[in-house]
Formats: sequence, structure tokens, C-alpha cells
Amino acid sequence: MGFVSEFKEFATKGNVIDLAVGVIIGAAFNKIVSSLIDDVITPLILKPALDAAHLSTIEELTAFGGVKYGVFLSAVINFVIVAFVLFLIIKGLNNLKKKDVPPPAPTGPTQEELLIQIRDLLKNKQ
Repeated sequence: MGFVSEFKEFATKGNVIDLAVGVIIGAAFNKIVSSLIDDVITPLILKPALDAAHLSTIEELTAFGGVKYGVFLSAVINFVIVAFVLFLIIKGLNNLKKKDVPPPAPTGPTQEELLIQIRDLLKNKQ
């Protein structure tokens, strides 16, 4: 098998295509989360703290004359939100999978076997 045909086989496998779709969706999701933090969370929740520090965005937070820990803090908030949303998505998918599985067959004797045992016990009494 030639190099080109091996690459073609690799690139057209379902896993590679699924991964590519995941990366693209992840990039779009990153923009949504960044907007959520920059446009919703920071103004609503962090606004009083930023006003007290005389800052407009969380990225402007610095310490020791130039250490930009605000950028790090923003990245941590991004990560926590993405992780939480992914947790909720996976939890929902797992719940859907559980509902599709039929309930296990009851263990123990069946109704007919119990009736046969009762019949046999009644015969032995007589």
C-alpha cells in the first residue's frame, strides 16, 4: 500500500473526521464562552471589584508592576465554564443512553415455576 493511499485511508476514517468536527465546534464554543465571560460575567459579577480597582476589564489586573494575573484569572474562569458545560452535556448524553437500555430480565423463578412448586407442595400434602 502506498503512502498516499495509506494517508487517504487514515484521513477518511470516522475518528479523524469526528475529531476535526470536534475541533471546529470547540473553536466556536470558545468564542461563545469568551463572550460570556467578557460581556456577561465580568460586567455583572466582577464589575464592583473592577470599579474598586479602577479597571475596565479583568485582563488589566496586574501585580508586582507587570505580572498580568488578570489574563490568567480570565483563562481559569473560561476553563471552569467550559468544563462545567461539557460535564452537563456528557451527563445528559449518558442519561439518554441509560434510557435506551431495556431493563434487565427479572432474576429468580418465573411465575409458572412458582405455580408448579405450589402445585407440587399441595400434591404432597394430600
